[in-house]
Amino acid sequence: MSATYDQLVEILARLHDTPADRISPEATFAELDVDSLTMVEISIRIERDLGVAVGDDELRPDLTLGGLAGLVDARRAAV
Repeated sequence: MSATYDQLVEILARLHDTPADRISPEATFAELDVDSLTMVEISIRIERDLGVAVGDDELRPDLTLGGLAGLVDARRAAV
């Protein structure tokens, strides 16, 4: 995966205390049991750490980590 994916894994592991073996590009936020408050915190961290705005409304339970990495990469490329 991309460097963005690796950064997202770090953010998720830090905020949600998720074991690394449960995190994969195909894992959805629902499968990882990420609640709505954590989704907001992830959105804030993405903007702060990666410089890309991703609204917490875009972080849906069915979104995969790989999909989020693709979204962040696309927004970075557009800037």
